[in-house]
Amino acid sequence: MPAAKHLTKEQILAAINKTKSNRAAARYLNVSYQHYKKWAQTYDAIEEGYPNLFEQHKNQAGVGIPKFLPNSKKQPALLDIIEGRVPMTNFTPDKIKRRLFEEAYLEEKCNVCGFEERRVLDYKIPLLLHFKDKNKKNYKLENLEVLCYNHYFLTVGEIFSTKQAEQIEEHKPVNQGEVTWELDDYQMERLKELGLYDPPAEDDLDIISRL
Repeated sequence: MPAAKHLTKEQILAAINKTKSNRAAARYLNVSYQHYKKWAQTYDAIEEGYPNLFEQHKNQAGVGIPKFLPNSKKQPALLDIIEGRVPMTNFTPDKIKRRLFEEAYLEEKCNVCGFEERRVLDYKIPLLLHFKDKNKKNYKLENLEVLCYNHYFLTVGEIFSTKQAEQIEEHKPVNQGEVTWELDDYQMERLKELGLYDPPAEDDLDIISRL
């Protein structure tokens, strides 16, 4: 019998940041609700007024989780979308993809290689939603997979048009000038310790000062 999966506080916080309820967080971590609950109750909450992370992430009122109401402007429940009860005319793959990740129906990583590295700039992962039957209105879970750019290119097709690729390859750096900066004493000492800074000899400085 396999050992029960240990959930760290960091894993639970990551699931909380990506979801809107404890049940969604359990799906995000691919564990049962009871197993998630046991570990979430173990760690202290990071917000005041809650005894632990489980209580902090309770969402009994369903705040932030859209419900489907006919003739309303609210987004339909994601379950209605993936089970085909809602027409897909007004939805885009990117919006549904984000909801699939947030509500933990799909893991936010490549289905082929498991790539999940995030860009430091905005914390995004380069992933694309692929429809196995080529029908972009068929959002049934068995028809969906998530691919990184590399495996989408290798197994599905082109990501960029020829013109887009040319523009990317011919891009120019924003800053064309020489980068200059000054080091303070602390920075110079740290660079010396790391062997990354070799100060000029006094004779060289004397020559420079006379130029």
